[in-house]
Amino acid sequence: MIPYSVLDLSPVPEGATPADALANTADLARHAEGWGYNRYWLAEHHNMTGIASAATAVVIGHVAAATKTIRVGSGGVMLPNHAPLVIAEQFGTLATLFPGRIDLGLGRAPGTDQLTMRALRRGMSQADTFPDDVVELYGLLQDPQEGQPVRAVPGAGTHVPLWILGSSLYGAQLAAHLGLPYAFASHFAPDALEEALALYRANFRPGLGGEKPYFMLAANICAADTDEEARILRTSYQQAFIKLRTGQPGPLPRPVERIEDVADPRWIARVDEAQRVTAAGSLETVTRQLGALVDRYEPDEVILTGQIHDHAARLKSFELAAQAMQAVSAARERAEA
Repeated sequence: MIPYSVLDLSPVPEGATPADALANTADLARHAEGWGYNRYWLAEHHNMTGIASAATAVVIGHVAAATKTIRVGSGGVMLPNHAPLVIAEQFGTLATLFPGRIDLGLGRAPGTDQLTMRALRRGMSQADTFPDDVVELYGLLQDPQEGQPVRAVPGAGTHVPLWILGSSLYGAQLAAHLGLPYAFASHFAPDALEEALALYRANFRPGLGGEKPYFMLAANICAADTDEEARILRTSYQQAFIKLRTGQPGPLPRPVERIEDVADPRWIARVDEAQRVTAAGSLETVTRQLGALVDRYEPDEVILTGQIHDHAARLKSFELAAQAMQAVSAARERAEA
């Protein structure tokens, strides 16, 4: 069985509030646990009225408390925004409260605009120390050494697993060099996917994360009873993506019958290119599309994200996606038998 997981930005739909978004996140996580999802990851973004997961560690605690067995973590924490000790304490506390269930995915980008980045009190120059910060953070989560002057309490000895996240060759090189699992942001920036994956697998050396490379593919999902319904539901994310890229971020828009009626065709083409690692349609359609992605990239795990305005429709999409991933795994097992 190929493990499949959820990446959730806690979207705030038009007409709703951050409180609604966080309640929806907990509800989706409870359902995802029952549908066989392996992990439930939240992402750090700041100064975005359409995303409620800025305080990522807090939301992870919210989700972990609402569930029982599913792994919960960050996809990711933008480490340049934080001191490694602070993150070690936050995730060490989470691991102490929810032992064996917490993941820590790390990104190098600030996750916001430059003005907000300055408000976070950390400059872009901090990105240059990212590899050293990852190693420092890893050390703070291991068993403390005799005479160690600074310890994460809680944190030391929790061994929270680290992941490197990325959308370029940089993250692939670092993950391979440090021997960490690697998740590629192919759901919105797929251009370097194949090269980064090849580089990661070819250059991996055993290290901080294990003996073998472990690659997680990110894909958009928008599943519904019919291809036509899924096409309409997907227009919410298409609109949101265009608004973000044109400097107009906001709550997740309501779907429209025709994306062509509300967006410039040139932008529609750009967003479709950026979101080409997507499975959208009926159960039959998304099973075929996810199967093609798995055959092409052979990921060790797939993480799915879906920005759908209506919460019930979003639940249905992830339920169908779970069925699709189970069917993909079953077909591969039959082919290998």
